[in-house]
Amino acid sequence: MAFAGKALSRSWLLFFGMALAVPAQTSAPSTNFRFALAGDSIIDRRISMYDEPGYLQMFDHIRSADAAFTNFEMLVHNFEFPGAPVSGGTYMGAPPWVLDELKWAGFRLFGIANNHAFDFGTEGLLSNLRNLRQAGVVYAGAGENLARARAPGYLDTKKGRVALIGCASTFSILSPAGKQRPDMLGRPGLNPLRFKTTYTVEPSTLASLRVLAQANSAGEGAPGAGGDLRFLGATFRAGDKTGVSTEPDARDLKEITAEIREARRQADWVMVSIHSHEGAPGDREAPAQFLVTFAHAAIDAGADLFVGHGPHVLRAVEIYKGKPIFYSVANFIFQNESLPFQPQESYDQFNLPLEATTADYFDTRSANDTRSFPADQKIWESMVAEAVFNRKRELQEIDLYPITLGFHESRTKRGRPLPATGELAASIIDRVSKLSKAMGTNVVLQDGKGVVNVSRSAIQSR
Repeated sequence: MAFAGKALSRSWLLFFGMALAVPAQTSAPSTNFRFALAGDSIIDRRISMYDEPGYLQMFDHIRSADAAFTNFEMLVHNFEFPGAPVSGGTYMGAPPWVLDELKWAGFRLFGIANNHAFDFGTEGLLSNLRNLRQAGVVYAGAGENLARARAPGYLDTKKGRVALIGCASTFSILSPAGKQRPDMLGRPGLNPLRFKTTYTVEPSTLASLRVLAQANSAGEGAPGAGGDLRFLGATFRAGDKTGVSTEPDARDLKEITAEIREARRQADWVMVSIHSHEGAPGDREAPAQFLVTFAHAAIDAGADLFVGHGPHVLRAVEIYKGKPIFYSVANFIFQNESLPFQPQESYDQFNLPLEATTADYFDTRSANDTRSFPADQKIWESMVAEAVFNRKRELQEIDLYPITLGFHESRTKRGRPLPATGELAASIIDRVSKLSKAMGTNVVLQDGKGVVNVSRSAIQSR
């Protein structure tokens, strides 16, 4: 890749040096616990054969973490199942060896609740669960029924037991798992965090919406509390100032936080992960209101850290009650254009015939890389976050290491992470710094990496 030959910044050299240095015989082992947090891993190609020094050292450091997490936004199968009627975009599928590649990279904690969890229906989801178990990794966020999907996954380390709770707010209508009954099996699916959207509109607009709802042949348009209108899956109310607000579904929030409290009793460290595309109105880089509410509720219930992913762009870092919230760590591996097969529904979106190939589909979807993901630079700029705690579960430090996935590289080359350096690294950290400032978090550029002033941010969060 063109960016592979650039000199590594001092921060990455120091970062790698920590991983490669051999401790002296007399040095005491660290009692701190270090989490390495990576975003979405959409992987369907080998990553272990590359040998750039910076690339290999990056993974050496991830392997040296006490616990390393990524969102596994894939399904492991051989395309032997039919695609579901509705997907989250590209229909995901990869062979079992992609899990070996991610294990090679150092990951043992996998979030699996995301908008692709049901791309290939129940069979695809169950195939994913089987292969994850066979690979011996810890996962959370989906299961054979809702209780299994909500349940924590547990990773045992020499420094303590880590619990992972995974969920998603972005998913197709068929994706949520169903509850098990004494007389009826539950439905396989993911752990959902649904949310309610309320639009405040002018009184005249609300009156017009009522007329439209009453004329709707499907019978939509239920009256809500206080004169509100339930219509098109949202709540509308009259007000002087127009706006949009969101809040997490009360039942989902109650059940997920109950699992967090259970995990707090069963583990030394508790981590909560969510796949959430939703942003603030008109701003994909700012978290939606319901997401902030949920993150705070997760910490209140006992989580030590909260990590978001899904929008494919970076979002703010917040310190809430002394605990870190990463609203989005964006992408880590983004190989969504080299899948061998897609169902006809994908081709139909662009009026492509049966004889069209996947290359035809991806070329058409991106207009030969001039729109969508390939043309969006922020999609290809990300970070690996590191959070360090002491033995009392007190946050000690947060470092943000910028990475690049190869914006403007060819389809065959982009999507693999490499350390970002120089001006690119500075611009990535500057973006996160500006986003985090709104959350009261101070992020500074130091030797090419982002450093969070934990003590100052923790004071501001109280």
